[in-house]
Amino acid sequence: MAEKKRDYYEVLGIEKTATEDEIKKAYRKLAKKYHPDVNPGDKEAEAKFKEASEAFAVLSDADKRRQYDQFGHAAFDGSQGFGAGGFDFNSADFSDIFGGIFGDMFGGRTRGSQGGPMKGANLRTSVRISFMESVFGVDKEITLNLKDPCPKCGGSGCKPGTSPKMCPKCDGRGQVVFTQQSFFGTVRNVQSCPDCGGTGKIIQDKCPDCGGTGYITSRKTLSVSVPAGIFNGQSIRLREKGEPGTAGGPRGDLLVEVIVSPHPVFEREDYDILSVVHISFAQAALGGSVVIDTVDGKVVSDLKAGTQTGTRIRLRGKGVPAGRGSNVRGDHYVTFVVDVPTKLSKEARDLLKQFDAVTGDTLSEAERVEKGDGKDRKKGFWKH
Repeated sequence: MAEKKRDYYEVLGIEKTATEDEIKKAYRKLAKKYHPDVNPGDKEAEAKFKEASEAFAVLSDADKRRQYDQFGHAAFDGSQGFGAGGFDFNSADFSDIFGGIFGDMFGGRTRGSQGGPMKGANLRTSVRISFMESVFGVDKEITLNLKDPCPKCGGSGCKPGTSPKMCPKCDGRGQVVFTQQSFFGTVRNVQSCPDCGGTGKIIQDKCPDCGGTGYITSRKTLSVSVPAGIFNGQSIRLREKGEPGTAGGPRGDLLVEVIVSPHPVFEREDYDILSVVHISFAQAALGGSVVIDTVDGKVVSDLKAGTQTGTRIRLRGKGVPAGRGSNVRGDHYVTFVVDVPTKLSKEARDLLKQFDAVTGDTLSEAERVEKGDGKDRKKGFWKH
């Protein structure tokens, strides 16, 4: 029994009311995903590609779509080029779809610049700064290799006194046409000329200084202004500090990723700063004043008597500037942790016992229970 075909709309993942553009968009997405050249040897991908292509061939044709909507798959039999005899792609128009797809996959272009001005490629680098520098901003210097037009040939790549010749492969157009066999027959594509790189010109006598590239690479130092409040991983764009353009096009940009080193005391949460301050038992019990480290320096804050571990206070406006040039800052949140001493002198131990005796006598509680009657001992915790 022949395998039952899926609904064509379901295959493309579209509604029955889909427009022509929606049909093309859905098919293009599936074709790029399942094309055999992207999935060599994958029979499942090949089957899905053929299924999607069949659905597109029907739904992209207004007459065939009307027939399919009325009769379903029964509208097409072997005499119509569909069905058991195999699927006929000859009447389907895949040119605009596959011109773009093959261009994407094989580096070709459906529309070339024909040697016109083109912006240079962007470059990426990184710079490391401290936590404090990320809070208040800083100017940093970075050193990297950059290309500049060759001073000897003026960026032409030609030996002084010579000029480039027209590329014989593309006749100066900068593009070549090639054909490729696919499931749909012969597909015609256009891509940049591989001999001249799309410039339409060939340099026969190359400049001895740059080797015909038109550029000289040198080590350069640039200044980067890191704004206050920048986040770890953010990038700063230095416009036209990237690769040189071609045919008079502008330079690309330089993207500098900022890496913020961790701080031993402070952590950041959006525009707020978090820290932990350890206090003694005496400070926690009696309260008073406590010294707190902030990004602005040390500040003195009031501490309430009876402060418990985990108590959190807010220092307003002691956080990170909220954006470039902003006078508004986040807050600094301080969490107190009560330190329990691990070593005490005899005098300190005696004084602590005296303190306990007048504040609940907790040290003697177990002893009192042990000396109580058997009824109390039996009940233990549950007598409460």
